[in-house]
Amino acid sequence: MSQSTMDIGHRIRSADDEAVSMKEARAFPGEWCSAWQTARERIEQAGYGRAVSYAYRRHGVDLALQASPQSALRLGRCVSELAIRAGRRAAARVPEAALAAAVRFSLPDDLARWFEQVELTARQAPESVLALLDGTSQLLAVLDGAGFEAFIRMGLAAGRGKPERRLAFFRREDDEARHFLDREAGMTDFLALEGRLKAYFTALWGLRPAIREVPRDAPDHLRRRVGFGGGVIRVPPAFAGFAAEESRNLYLAAMAHVGAHHRFTTKPFPLGKLKPLQVAMISLIEDARVERLAMAQMPGLAALWRPFHVARPGGAGIAVSLMARLARALIDSGYEDPDGWVEKGRRLFDEAFAVDPQDQEFSRHIGGLLGNDLGQMRLQFDAKSYVVQPAYRDDNLGLWDFADQEEQAAFEMEQTVETARIETEERDEGEADRQEPDPEQQEELNRLSLRAAEDDGVLAARYPEFDHVTGRERPEWCALREYAPKAVAPMAITRMLEERADLTERLKALISASRISRQERVRRQTDGEFLDLDACIEAAITRRMGEAPDPRVHGRYERRSRDLSVHLLIDVSHSTGDAVAGAAGSVLDVERLAAALMAQAMDGLGDPFAIAAFCSDTREDVRYLRVKDFARPYDNAARARLAGLQSGLSTRLGAAIRHAGADLARQQTYRRLLLLITDGEPSDVDVDDGDYLVEDARAAVHSLNRTGIDVFCIALDSDAESYAERIFGRRNVVAFSNIERLPEKLPALYLRLIA
Repeated sequence: MSQSTMDIGHRIRSADDEAVSMKEARAFPGEWCSAWQTARERIEQAGYGRAVSYAYRRHGVDLALQASPQSALRLGRCVSELAIRAGRRAAARVPEAALAAAVRFSLPDDLARWFEQVELTARQAPESVLALLDGTSQLLAVLDGAGFEAFIRMGLAAGRGKPERRLAFFRREDDEARHFLDREAGMTDFLALEGRLKAYFTALWGLRPAIREVPRDAPDHLRRRVGFGGGVIRVPPAFAGFAAEESRNLYLAAMAHVGAHHRFTTKPFPLGKLKPLQVAMISLIEDARVERLAMAQMPGLAALWRPFHVARPGGAGIAVSLMARLARALIDSGYEDPDGWVEKGRRLFDEAFAVDPQDQEFSRHIGGLLGNDLGQMRLQFDAKSYVVQPAYRDDNLGLWDFADQEEQAAFEMEQTVETARIETEERDEGEADRQEPDPEQQEELNRLSLRAAEDDGVLAARYPEFDHVTGRERPEWCALREYAPKAVAPMAITRMLEERADLTERLKALISASRISRQERVRRQTDGEFLDLDACIEAAITRRMGEAPDPRVHGRYERRSRDLSVHLLIDVSHSTGDAVAGAAGSVLDVERLAAALMAQAMDGLGDPFAIAAFCSDTREDVRYLRVKDFARPYDNAARARLAGLQSGLSTRLGAAIRHAGADLARQQTYRRLLLLITDGEPSDVDVDDGDYLVEDARAAVHSLNRTGIDVFCIALDSDAESYAERIFGRRNVVAFSNIERLPEKLPALYLRLIA
């Protein structure tokens, strides 16, 4: 470096230092000046480097002006903490991030909480501090102080023992991080609407295609628009920039649009040697054609689609702007546009549609002409950055046949590759050049193959999960899918019931003798808890008439009927397939017999009851098997489903409790009881924190209790006290060390349940 260059740099730094010095006088008046000087010297003399001390001085002054002198001194402690635990780069970055936090937070407590959480991250995840600080502006755009704290705690818990997972979370590359931020920003994402979208698509078009979320690590252009092809509809995780209600309508509009293509685009267009601009124009005309056909059958779709067409005359002279205006002109007859090219497109389309609207070739003809016109107008069109407008329309990949094309500009690019990643493909067994995955990948592939071979079940609901680390619920976090249980001949159950006929009769007698209902007023009694006023008045009148009054002038409260609904929920996770010590059957056999005994007794007395089973395979597949619903009879078909239950997978308890509770909540009986039979602690393969699912199940139980539903657990586990009492409460748990004795203990147990 030359001497003159060094001199220029020195003069610039001197001028900058002078400007900072002038600010210092305003930022630290009176006694604060010496405190600031001490803090600065401590940072400068600590050996953290010039970059750290310069950043602290420069942004510390601005922080004092924005928030308070105390905040600038607090920043000094944070800088030292990060320099020691996370390195000099993080220490040099934190002053600027702290200033951004001060601008965002109006309350001093929120800024203090921000410092605490940054330091907590430095202590527990030093590798992630720099990523967190680099993303401060994006995080604080959607998070308040409490939200930022929840984000930090969630990230630290999600990557427990896995630094690479923590780093991905704080870089916002992890699904949990993005899902959390989408929710905090008020966005509605695909996971929240998955079940509704599938039902909506089927209701409109009578089709059941696979609808899959585009992976969040997919290229940006794939995550911005819906796509279809190969029997799969690819849906973005969320539509950025749209509020919750608008996002919901956008997803519905997209499903309706893709369905119109499924119905009216009968074959893909051959790509041939078309230029990207021509491909885009042909796709636009075809979009308009199928939408007009769909609106002719279902006029209400116009109100769903038209609000997203917001293009107006004027603006930048680029092809994309004119194309958006043409798209609006073709769907909105009331829209007027002075541009000759737009009016030409509308005229050509209307004329061709009037002749034969079913002929999709006119889309190719008109789109080709209009594309040529745009080319001759020399308007700017960047095929690589082009995104279809409006936002509900698909990326148009499903309209084109890319066969025999080696390299196509912009329109296939990564899309075809990414489509292959998320669609199910059938490959020849003898396919060459296949790369063998590592053991962990192979295990995951085996799991996915197993699930693909089974019935996917029906997505019945999405339920929240309580995160005890953040103290918040993760909204719509678990997908509960209802599966049809396999049915086998119920001879084994019939035989067991015959062998235990005495237990059935004891249970039936006990249930019959119980009085579980609202208290009723019984009037005109010789003694009781209160005076029957009507009877007292009649007695007084009779006495004045000189006659002997009726002595039955009292009343009391009695339970004279039975008013109880019971839901039996059976854990059929993998561990229930273990053999019972000293017996021939498995844990599931014992559970099955207990359920059969109670069902037989309640059915004989006409009590409403339901039976279901559950297991889980990650939060995206909590499996719920209906054996008997409240409204259905307990017949041979129900017994066959009970006999066909099989053990497998894990025990995600909270979602199953919430779903069974939703069934019970619809019962109008005085007493509603959810009885869970399980053999182990809640667990699942995607959860590392041993307390997470226990605390979520506890939150689910408390939620049902608040609605008047009692939850009781029969724990077939000698170590149940370690978790069951935390979830259900000591009074509501019975733990069996000898589970083979469960059937004979049922009468006494039932008496305790209804007490």
